Amino acid sequence: MVRAATVRDVRGRVMKICIIGAGAIGGLLAARLCASGADVTVVARGAQLEAIRERGLRLTAEGEPDVLARPKAAARPADVSGQDLVVLGMKAHQVAAVAPDVPGMLAPQGLVLTAQNGVPYWYFMKQPGPHEGRQLEAVDPGGVVAAHLPLDRIIGSVVYPAAEIAEPGVIRLIEGNRFSLAEIDGQKTERLEAVSQAFSGAGFKAPVVSDIRAEIWTKLWGNLSFNPISALTGATLAGICRYPASRALAADMMREAQAVGEALGVRFRIPLEKRIAGAQAVGEHKTSMLQDVEAGRRTEIDALVGAVVELGRIVGVPTPTIAAIYASVKLLEETRAA
Repeated sequence: MVRAATVRDVRGRVMKICIIGAGAIGGLLAARLCASGADVTVVARGAQLEAIRERGLRLTAEGEPDVLARPKAAARPADVSGQDLVVLGMKAHQVAAVAPDVPGMLAPQGLVLTAQNGVPYWYFMKQPGPHEGRQLEAVDPGGVVAAHLPLDRIIGSVVYPAAEIAEPGVIRLIEGNRFSLAEIDGQKTERLEAVSQAFSGAGFKAPVVSDIRAEIWTKLWGNLSFNPISALTGATLAGICRYPASRALAADMMREAQAVGEALGVRFRIPLEKRIAGAQAVGEHKTSMLQDVEAGRRTEIDALVGAVVELGRIVGVPTPTIAAIYASVKLLEETRAA
């Protein structure tokens, strides 16, 4: 259950939180944080913005009472200021468009939480080693995001819930409740603990982790394989895992990705087959990439798959299967756009 009036900053003030992008995950966060007592603003557009302004934001989940919240709603990031926390709730390829406005949204000690799937633009930042500070073109072409977002204000996260927009203003939670949080240099800080407490007060599991990159790879391991296969075939997670050929294809992609991750010093904490079994257990769920394809939206293919191909080139690990699937989804996007 959500505990009311618990979302406060380190000075005991009600935390002002803006979530840019009130889609499935952004809407989930906004509904629960608002219901728990935070001062929440969402930046949305179109039918979603209109619905939130008129009727509020409703969160539904099987076996749980609905959560009805009434966050403030704005059409542009530039219309919001003085925020203790700005959550980038959109997809990775959408961040560059809002990045120039984010610094002006922050209070003097305000933070920015990145909640994108895939490899984050900051992956090599504040990470000592041969690649420290290196820019990933697949995620941040031209370095636009890095040039505008203040690095010392960034909090990283790994987002585990699966959700969808049931209709404008209504978010359906499918499964999952965890948002792992971290300073990108692995430090434990008072400000990070405050964000963790805010999320916990809203009913989420929000552990502070010291090795965020290992968690990124654990989730990415499945996303880089199941998402594009789903987008190309129209199959659900359970369908991909049941069919021997597609299960084997996913496993091949995951083996290549594991070799890349290990070359970067990442230790994979669970066996590959257990990771596949976990995806199968989710059931007849359409991946977010398949949902995007069906809706005619641009996918997260670059952050989820293209970035792994780029990382493979950086560390000298071949990724032929991943590259082939990446090219196929990029072509699908091109033909649909044409």
